[in-house]
Amino acid sequence: MSRIGKKAISIPKGVTVEASGRKVKVSGPLGKMQMDVSSLVNLEVDKDEEQIRLINPKPDVRKHRQMHGTMRALLANMVTGVSKGFERKMEIYGTGYNLKEQGGKLVFQVGFCHPVEMKLPEGVKVNIDVPATRGNDVPARFSLSGPDKHILGQFAANIRRIRPPEPYKGKGIRYADEQVRRKVGKAFATGSA
Repeated sequence: MSRIGKKAISIPKGVTVEASGRKVKVSGPLGKMQMDVSSLVNLEVDKDEEQIRLINPKPDVRKHRQMHGTMRALLANMVTGVSKGFERKMEIYGTGYNLKEQGGKLVFQVGFCHPVEMKLPEGVKVNIDVPATRGNDVPARFSLSGPDKHILGQFAANIRRIRPPEPYKGKGIRYADEQVRRKVGKAFATGSA
């Protein structure tokens, strides 16, 4: 039996869950989301206790156990997304690097001869705290937020892929909680000819 799958998902106030067949619709203050539940697990919405339970009919089959935990995690992310939302904080290191929001796009100046534009996905909002770096010590900071954890995480990964942090000076785009392993540069030998 999946330990994660056994846990019931509590429905917070202001969130409604509708299940019809294999389709589940979750709506809350931050939006609406829907998903098809796998046929390997059974869904049970208890409106009196305000809980969602997933029942595994065949706990001895490996595929059933896997889908039990996966479906529970996806449903819990939907409930959290429409009630609280998700946030991903990011930083840009490098002298002269900056970003701005322009007409539904993020425009990055990160050391290329041209600006890099990325269209914001539907439902994702950006909050720019520090728009430009100040030297190598003060990074540009921004955060992405939205109800869908998958879309938010993929967009953040695509942004990081524009200019991943390099190991010598640490320049590039990274997550705020990311640790970049630094390498020591070449040591030039001084000597007489």
